[in-house]
Amino acid sequence: MSDPSPVSSRYKWEALALLWFAFFFNQADRQIFGVVLPLLRDDLHLTDAELGFIASALGWTLALTVPFAGWVSDRYPKNWVITLSLCFWSAATLFTGVSSTLAQFVLLRSVATGGGEAFYAPAANALISDLHRETRARAMAIHQTALYVGVVASGGVAGWIGQTWGWRPAFYVFGACGLLLAAVFALCLRRPESAATTTQVPEGKPQSIVRVFLTKPTAVLLTVAFTAVVFVNVGYLAWMPTFLHERFGLSLTEAGFSSMFYHHASALAGVLLGGWWSDRAVQSDPNARLKLQCLGLALGAPFIALMGAGATQFAVLAGSAGFGFFRGIFEANLYAVLFDVIAPKLRASASGFMIMFAFLTGACSPYLLGVLKPTLGLARGLASLGVVYLLGAIAVALAWRVFAARDRLSVSSVA
Repeated sequence: MSDPSPVSSRYKWEALALLWFAFFFNQADRQIFGVVLPLLRDDLHLTDAELGFIASALGWTLALTVPFAGWVSDRYPKNWVITLSLCFWSAATLFTGVSSTLAQFVLLRSVATGGGEAFYAPAANALISDLHRETRARAMAIHQTALYVGVVASGGVAGWIGQTWGWRPAFYVFGACGLLLAAVFALCLRRPESAATTTQVPEGKPQSIVRVFLTKPTAVLLTVAFTAVVFVNVGYLAWMPTFLHERFGLSLTEAGFSSMFYHHASALAGVLLGGWWSDRAVQSDPNARLKLQCLGLALGAPFIALMGAGATQFAVLAGSAGFGFFRGIFEANLYAVLFDVIAPKLRASASGFMIMFAFLTGACSPYLLGVLKPTLGLARGLASLGVVYLLGAIAVALAWRVFAARDRLSVSSVA
């Protein structure tokens, strides 16, 4: 395959910068609910189980929508899929601010926001993969940093807005900013010629994508590991601000910032290190990405246990930071590993399929923690999530030791 033209080579970094800001709002908008959750509970008199259900329903909606989103992204210009997705979820975020009942939150925050966000990841990750070859893991790692910065910004800014003016303006501000960014995308994001010529439109029925995915054990095991990560991460995002607020008496602003900053600042360091390291190591060891992922999950598990079981605020935040660093190591290589075993023409669909399974199961975490909170307590619930990370590490180790070499060879033989 020939190298991209000079224009395309320059544009790949310009497009990455645009996508970074879209992913920033994708994650910031998703996190607002967890930050202002105590205000919602007091204002609308919702139970912990109902609040957990709202958070879980977003994940379930995303999971059910994202396979179709991947199929669409493999067939239509990815730049317009991304732009329309950004516009839709931002509008849903803005209108979430007018919600007053459980049903309205489920419709606007869970269904509409989750459905809009589902179309972003398959299209964006496939577009980055089209544009970046030798720098694939690094580009995806840089893109992933938007998740961490977005969540931290939402934790601090949404917490401050909620504490100062109430929970509704937090949704208004972030939703309006996303709509302005969507207008910029409509003018500036384009599909470069190099990506158009190297990405083929898949033929056949959508079911063929599922069949191809299931013939790749590495992809299946990676999905198991990603499901473990999503289960832990979604539960953490939904309940960690409340945990700090209730256990240590922090204000909403302090709890929102502390629960997100130390974890995601460490994750940012981990994802950049993991992306840079794997792009170098994979030149001599094709399994380097999987080895790094296995290491990240295995070493992250004890920090998750410390996060829930720590007796002091310092210990809890230290556990959160360590968990974040090794989470970043795993996430830096997530799509790079998947795309190593999936042909270019099916990458958006394959990522959608993986996200679907991960969120169908992983999105149960906030609801389960909410149901168990009155009896088990958040501390024990959060600490027990470390076991889930260990299960993910076992899945990655199995892929690395048994299936990865064969799955990569099958892709290169048809490329």
